[in-house]
Amino acid sequence: MKLQRKNRVRALAVGALAVSGALALTACGSDDTSGSGGAGGSAAKPANIKCEGKGKLLASGSSAQKNAMDVWVQNYAGACKGTEINYQPTGSGAGVTTFLQGQTAFAGSDSALKPEEIAKSKKLCKGGQAIDLPMVGGPIAVGYNVPGADNLVLDAPTLAKIFDSKITNWNDAAIKKLNPGAKLPNLKIQAFHRSDDSGTTDNFTKYLKGAAPGDWKHEPGKKWEGSGGQAASGSAGVSSQVKQTSGAISYFELSYATSGKIPTVKLDTGAKAPVEATVDNASKAISEAKPAGQGNDLALKLNYTTKAEGAYPITLVTYEIACDKGNKADTLPATKSFLTYTSSKDGQAALKALGYAPLPTEIADKVRKTVATLS
Repeated sequence: MKLQRKNRVRALAVGALAVSGALALTACGSDDTSGSGGAGGSAAKPANIKCEGKGKLLASGSSAQKNAMDVWVQNYAGACKGTEINYQPTGSGAGVTTFLQGQTAFAGSDSALKPEEIAKSKKLCKGGQAIDLPMVGGPIAVGYNVPGADNLVLDAPTLAKIFDSKITNWNDAAIKKLNPGAKLPNLKIQAFHRSDDSGTTDNFTKYLKGAAPGDWKHEPGKKWEGSGGQAASGSAGVSSQVKQTSGAISYFELSYATSGKIPTVKLDTGAKAPVEATVDNASKAISEAKPAGQGNDLALKLNYTTKAEGAYPITLVTYEIACDKGNKADTLPATKSFLTYTSSKDGQAALKALGYAPLPTEIADKVRKTVATLS
């Protein structure tokens, strides 16, 4: 049994920038020593993981953080015996719903809880409520598959029109204007969006609404409201469609573009030069975020309209959602232990090689302090 578990852990090793499938790594009986340094191979076991609790810890939600969870769970498994962590990347909406139904210890969501969700959580979190704990930051890349179009530049109004089916061909005059000298093909645009309720969709449409309100008339949200286009499930689904479909364009986390070798759009934000979707450029934008939650809720308000040099404005922050009080006694110790690790210096250091932006130090410090108070 122990041998089987060792093999299972090794089979799902960090090279797993694979963007399909669910995560179910078991720490029980594993002596694998995987690294905190990112994709590809293993390194020294992460330091300072304080293991608490035993048994099974179920969680689900954001597919945007799946690649981060792959690494975190493997690293935790290498240090903590007797704890099985199962994270299902079902999408933010499904994850929050499942958590509020009391089926999981915590949820991952790329959008902060809505007031009605917080109100509903009070039935689950006896004596408390659900809170947002920022854990993963990063750019939402706009990936494309356009033969002959290298270094594609777009701006918010043009993106809004593309995803609302108002611009339907790659040699449209608006795209030509942003890409002088480029050989844009006479090719139909195949715009893909998420079919599932998605925090990535929420953040992407907040960007469109904030930066191009005259061209994006729909209200931002986890459910896609744009006109036309095609749908696929999860970040894995839309990125796969872009990779295999000529003329395709979609939005997904940078880690999926990196692992799939999908070219990404540079944004004309009004800065001196178009801004590429990179971890460092996303960090510049995330650093402008303002606190939006109350009490122990650490929700952030992102600035989608920044014009700062080198700041990439299509960003998201994925939250882990847990009860501040009233967590289940059998899962509370492991939940606190695991979330303490993911918000630690070692946990955050594992992210950059995967295309995520580590949390600013002051935010990570607040998260760890808040996790310590969970009860």
